[in-house]
Amino acid sequence: MQLCDICSRCGLSLILLIGALLISVPTVGADEDTTQRLEREVAELRALMEELKNAGLAEERLAEVEKRLEVLAVEVENLKMGEAAVTATVDGARAGLGPAASKVYGVDRGVSVGGYGEALLEVFDDTREDGSPSGKTDQFDMLRGVLYFGYKFDDRFVFNSEIEFEHASTSKGGSASVEFAYVDYLWKEGFNLRAGLVLLPMGWINELHEPTVFLGANRPRSERQIIPTTWRENGVGAHGAFGDFDYRTYVVNGLYASGFSASGLRGGRQKGAKAKAEDFAWVGRLDYTGVPGLTAGFSAYMGDSGQDLVDGQGNSIAVGTKILDLHVDYRYQGLQFRGLYTRAEVDDVVRLNEALGFEGSSSVGETLVGAYIEAGYDVFAGKRSSLIPYLRAEWINTQEEVPDGWMSDPANDQQIFTLGLAYQPIEQLIVKMDYQKVTNQAETGIDQVGLSMGYIF
Repeated sequence: MQLCDICSRCGLSLILLIGALLISVPTVGADEDTTQRLEREVAELRALMEELKNAGLAEERLAEVEKRLEVLAVEVENLKMGEAAVTATVDGARAGLGPAASKVYGVDRGVSVGGYGEALLEVFDDTREDGSPSGKTDQFDMLRGVLYFGYKFDDRFVFNSEIEFEHASTSKGGSASVEFAYVDYLWKEGFNLRAGLVLLPMGWINELHEPTVFLGANRPRSERQIIPTTWRENGVGAHGAFGDFDYRTYVVNGLYASGFSASGLRGGRQKGAKAKAEDFAWVGRLDYTGVPGLTAGFSAYMGDSGQDLVDGQGNSIAVGTKILDLHVDYRYQGLQFRGLYTRAEVDDVVRLNEALGFEGSSSVGETLVGAYIEAGYDVFAGKRSSLIPYLRAEWINTQEEVPDGWMSDPANDQQIFTLGLAYQPIEQLIVKMDYQKVTNQAETGIDQVGLSMGYIF
């Protein structure tokens, strides 16, 4: 029998063995004997891997076997810690996307279809902090219905897309938009290429925005007003993992500062729609995942946002824009903890204000700052369903600093405290209810109750 045949059969046997072990690994509560046995088997498999390498097993087959072996090793480590949650993101997530969005990577060939949706009921307090009427009307909204369409051409080339329908009807302020549409070239674990309309890898929610993967009926304000979620632009870049680190890096068309305001940068998104490309930007992310249950890292964005804007004298305004975030997510047994700090800096704000006609306290912020910490505990940890009480404390000021001679609006210096409960009868469905206490330096905050239902498939 030829050496290549022997290696192929050994490799196949090893794959089958690993698969059987994965099936046999209990999800939680393994006894010490079971854990020790699995550790020994992992060690034996690693030794066999070395023998196969020396025997000349094909590189691609070795990579496949090694990847499955690492999955098993992580499972064993999780059992030793007694974890219910394996990762700090979501089981099934891949390439920076949620489980439904990344389904296409799991098919052998051809078409993949997925999606998600969210409905939200918001009930507002009748009065503001200062006792004046809030003027807010309660609202029940089909926030979004989303379809994912993907196509796996072969083991190297993958197309993936998200089409979002907002607010149920385009005739009542709703819209139909392409949230992302890109092609991946999957070369190897450490380096893959991506081009098209991409989600920028900033913060937590921008990429992982499916309703089952974050707590809260509403997304955190820091990740809506400073990191302008959902934020997508046309670009090209790379993504991958090496050792205990994951990364994504892209060059994209820059923001358009004509949409900046005192309340944040959200209006500067171009969303891939005939995007002005006079100015480009770089965005990157690096995460450490070497501890089971932990993801910690940072993201950065920098570029000009002028896109040929001119001042009153006809001179171009560069509007240099930098956004940084530091983020951490840790999960152990039923505990979930998440934190984020983000800071943005905008240049040429005086000339930008003049070009946009802003006066008084309506200045774009030279510095914008936001942060939140969030904690929840799954009282059903280890079971099919989950019930998670959670708390979130958030601070945001979109006018932390304004140019000399301009005023800031104290209403933009906000504190939001959220108390809520999330229930998942199954992994693909979630119901969330929370109460938000909203205060600001102008004492015009409006408290609210949110009730949302979300699904993925």
